[in-house]
Amino acid sequence: MDRIGTERLILRPFTDTDVQDVYAYAKDPRVGPIAGWPVHRSPEESLKIIRTVFAQPGVFAMELRETGNVIGSVGFVGLHPAGVQSGCPDDEIGYALSPAFWGRGLMPEAVEAVLRFGFEVRNLRRIWCGHYAGNWRSCRVIQKCGFRYQFSTVDDVSLMEETRLSYHYVQTREEWHDRVSGTL
Repeated sequence: MDRIGTERLILRPFTDTDVQDVYAYAKDPRVGPIAGWPVHRSPEESLKIIRTVFAQPGVFAMELRETGNVIGSVGFVGLHPAGVQSGCPDDEIGYALSPAFWGRGLMPEAVEAVLRFGFEVRNLRRIWCGHYAGNWRSCRVIQKCGFRYQFSTVDDVSLMEETRLSYHYVQTREEWHDRVSGTL
């Protein structure tokens, strides 16, 4: 899998040796529940996620260049249910970040790099992103990165055993290109 460098981050595949870093942020109750997954209860649980969810193509560990520590995850989480259109490949971005690094612009930096990867390397036509009601930090990242609101749904969040209002946003390759080239 590819490695992507940004000014402050290295986006790379997860390895088993990332387990303590992942557990450090995934056990924080401010991270998982608002994104739809329960707090990690042990390093073993984090290792299982590294080997399954984070092992998927297009999912990256967010390694802070300054320290070498993994401070979050970002990448493609699969086809958006509304995005299935013949001849229009798309995917959805998901992410999580350690609260110790909130408010520093690191997540928009990572999402912008993943957008470029998705449109230029994976040849996607549209990229989706979304957040649950109440996750206004995620909403702000989505807005900063140029996504357009499309619709809302009420979704079953099975890992949390509840239903939630979800907001869905999209960005096309053309919109992304115009935005990054300054023609918008």
